[in-house]
Amino acid sequence: MNFSQTVRPPPVRADSGSDFARLSRKIQEAGLMTRRPGYYALRIASVTALYAAGWTAFVLIGDSWWTLSVAAFLAFVFGQVALLAHDLAHRQVFRLRKASEVSGRIAGNFGIGMGYGWWQDKHTRHHANPNHEDLDPDLDPDILVWTQDQARTARGLPRLLGRSQAYLFFPLLLLEGFNLHVSGVRSLFDRSLKHRAWEGALLAAHITAYLGALFLVLPPGKAVVFLLVHQCLFGVYLGSIFAPNHKGMPVLRGSERPDFLRRQVLTSRDVRGGRFTDIVLGGLNYQIEHHLFPSMPSPHLRRAQTIVRAYCQELGVSYLETSLVTSYRQTLASLHAAGAPLRAPQTT
Repeated sequence: MNFSQTVRPPPVRADSGSDFARLSRKIQEAGLMTRRPGYYALRIASVTALYAAGWTAFVLIGDSWWTLSVAAFLAFVFGQVALLAHDLAHRQVFRLRKASEVSGRIAGNFGIGMGYGWWQDKHTRHHANPNHEDLDPDLDPDILVWTQDQARTARGLPRLLGRSQAYLFFPLLLLEGFNLHVSGVRSLFDRSLKHRAWEGALLAAHITAYLGALFLVLPPGKAVVFLLVHQCLFGVYLGSIFAPNHKGMPVLRGSERPDFLRRQVLTSRDVRGGRFTDIVLGGLNYQIEHHLFPSMPSPHLRRAQTIVRAYCQELGVSYLETSLVTSYRQTLASLHAAGAPLRAPQTT
């Protein structure tokens, strides 16, 4: 199956009477699906300026351990580029698919060394079936186990790490940046990947420019330390953005397929916070609203939350919103519970 574009909710007919259709009409009437070109022009300009400022500071500071502060700053900036690529992939910025894909590949592949095509395919499947044990690629037990059923059949690394995975979760995020790069390069060997040559050229350009800058400006030892600090903090930042969204929420299995509204709301979690939280988490703190309306521009999600939350209360559909700290606590508790079979005494 070709997942070349972000999943969209079912089309709404004028005579449709489903729960989601009625909510969609409320959102449309509020004007919340209208594009925000001014907002995104400012956001793209701001992120580009921060990106340029970070690398300028890197060159100006040069051979000094103070350059590690730039590594930390650029970890945040790379995360912001990733969030922008996310909005581009969902066609929140541009109406046309081609403009979205070109911009997304420039931001993802060239800007931060992330395989845009590989990520978009994975993310599309996640949106279609969030937190479904069999269908959501984010629940694949490649390193960690997400359910007790996965723990019982785990082999290799998931079995080794599963018993203590709640304690290892945040340390393992130090490797997430590297994992994104490796997965992007590995995807180039998949013949089903669209625009492989272009994606490969952009990834190669990023890797060449990135490593070239590090080893031209810094001596080898400092260059390696800079790379480790930058990529590890980038991974922690990204993981900290995405972990609160679904981890610790109900997991669907087998033929469990609630209707679209309940499938998205019951498996997602919103995170409370103000404008600062909106910027740091890129609007993904409104995860419920984003999953219901993935092409909604992120600055509209705050207003949409009021409508969606009230509508869910009217339907009697559970709607979860917590603090960021509580979301992490629930995530870790879920991981600890999932690994329970691996901690149980082995019987013969």
